[in-house]
Amino acid sequence: MMTILLATVAGMILGALFKKMNLPLPAPPTLPGVVGVLGVLLGSMIAKMF
Repeated sequence: MMTILLATVAGMILGALFKKMNLPLPAPPTLPGVVGVLGVLLGSMIAKMF
């Protein structure tokens, strides 16, 4: 659980830094893009089980 919290905080800090420096965010800008990334992660986790 601590790893998830630290990853979330790190992501928020990086997102703020990218925005302040006027750089494009290194993540999909829409919810479907984020869900797609989550799908890829879940697919790889399922493939590891079998």
